[in-house]
Amino acid sequence: REIQCRLGDDLCFAFRHFPLTNVHPHAEHAAEAAEAAGEQGSFWPMHETLFANQNALDDESLAEYAATLGLDETRLIQEVISGAYAGRIREDFKSGVRAGVNGTPCFFINGKRYDGSRALESLLAAVSQPATIM
Repeated sequence: REIQCRLGDDLCFAFRHFPLTNVHPHAEHAAEAAEAAGEQGSFWPMHETLFANQNALDDESLAEYAATLGLDETRLIQEVISGAYAGRIREDFKSGVRAGVNGTPCFFINGKRYDGSRALESLLAAVSQPATIM
């Protein structure tokens, strides 16, 4: 988030879900909850809440997080249970696999996978490099 604040409109940031269900059995529902929260204008607050509570991603916890964020928790859980965003999550995952993603977080800068340091200054240096024509 800090890099977005520093670079503003000079940065095009795209977030993709890559739920690792072998690590977090409820990861897909958590990703769907983030999308459902996004439909209510709170993607990033929900994302941050989920990240801070990775050991509690069951549907009951998701409903609690929605309520805490002031969201319509009934709507959010209905959307999660119905799989309203499952297709989008699945497509994000498939595109990640095709691009060589095998874990999270994973960054791409100018279309190329970035495996360097995740420290802010390293990321700023990497995005400041001129893009090469592919």
